[in-house]
Amino acid sequence: MRHGDTINNLGRKKAHREALLRNLAVSLIHHKRLITTLAKAKALRRYIEPLLTRAKRDTLPNRRLLFSYLQDKSAIKELFSTIAPAIAERPGGYTRVLKLGPRKGDGAEMAFIELVDFNPYLSGESLSRTKGTRRRRKKTKNS
Repeated sequence: MRHGDTINNLGRKKAHREALLRNLAVSLIHHKRLITTLAKAKALRRYIEPLLTRAKRDTLPNRRLLFSYLQDKSAIKELFSTIAPAIAERPGGYTRVLKLGPRKGDGAEMAFIELVDFNPYLSGESLSRTKGTRRRRKKTKNS
């Protein structure tokens, strides 16, 4: 029986699953967004959100703990230098998962996972209008 077993095994053994989530997490930290299957994106969100919460406090024990999870020095440096200051005021919910639809080859549900504070299209500064004239339709004789 699987009472209370909430982990998604992703069809892999424990070591393979941990390596997969570690590689996805490092890629997400470096690139700020990924396209993967929906199941992997949801599993990655559960894996990386506590790590991002831990990264908000830059202490040596936190760096060592995160290195034990990620095993990548450049990812740790990126996490503490650029990502942590951007998410310092956010109380949680550091990632966003958007469904993309089925994959062409096998029909697997695809998803887009990204760090919320690093989407230039959804931030307030990027969406502001440029100064200029407004375009209007010409009036016709009938109107």
